[in-house]
Amino acid sequence: MLEILEKAALQNGLVSAFMVVGLIVLLSGQISRRLTFGRVHGSAIAIVIGLILAYWGGTRTGGHKGLADISLFGGIGLMGGAMLRDFAIVATAFEVQVTEARQAGLIGVISLLLGTLLPFVVGAAIAWSFGYSDAVSMTTIGAGAVTYIVGPVTGAAIGASPDVMALSIATGLVKAILVMVGTPMAARFLRLKTPRSAMVFGGLAGTVSGVSAGLAATDRKLVPYGALVATFHTGLGCLLGPSVLFFAVKAVMG
Repeated sequence: MLEILEKAALQNGLVSAFMVVGLIVLLSGQISRRLTFGRVHGSAIAIVIGLILAYWGGTRTGGHKGLADISLFGGIGLMGGAMLRDFAIVATAFEVQVTEARQAGLIGVISLLLGTLLPFVVGAAIAWSFGYSDAVSMTTIGAGAVTYIVGPVTGAAIGASPDVMALSIATGLVKAILVMVGTPMAARFLRLKTPRSAMVFGGLAGTVSGVSAGLAATDRKLVPYGALVATFHTGLGCLLGPSVLFFAVKAVMG
């Protein structure tokens, strides 16, 4: 029976990859609800599990593709590749309604720009302090501080190494978890009571999963407004990261 399942998984790698990811997401959702009571979103837990599995797969095989180096999980390499990643980004952008986005007004646009530029500057500065002085590495890690999607997209576009892209994902993950956990604690100080304040917060925080989970733990009615502005961070970051921000870092660092 096990041989039949193994053979089926090898011959249908992409289907097996979707099944594995589905099980991880299901497990992450249960952990989120039962152990953290919704304070840490299931997506963040799923990413942590994915990083652990990738590390385990890489150390076991000595390869460079994580779990995908194991033949049984080879389909994960295709599922996690650039094709489906970019498709997911485009699909997310299609869900945004322009008429609804206008409700954020000028303050939403300003918060969106600040929420993109400030994390990038902080991330790039931290990368430099740890010895990553080249423009490619600093830009990739700085982009990861915007969101954990923008980091690898930017890194792939400007030729960053796999370890630097992994660091950018980890940076975005830490940011998402901090926003998830910290939002309910800082809600009173930030005066997160109105849709407008949620939009500004979503623009400054940037991470969709972090903002959504944090606002859900604060006031579920505010989630759509915060997520609405935060959604634009992926597109804006992917647009500015490999272009304006990269050339700005290159001009400064030489």
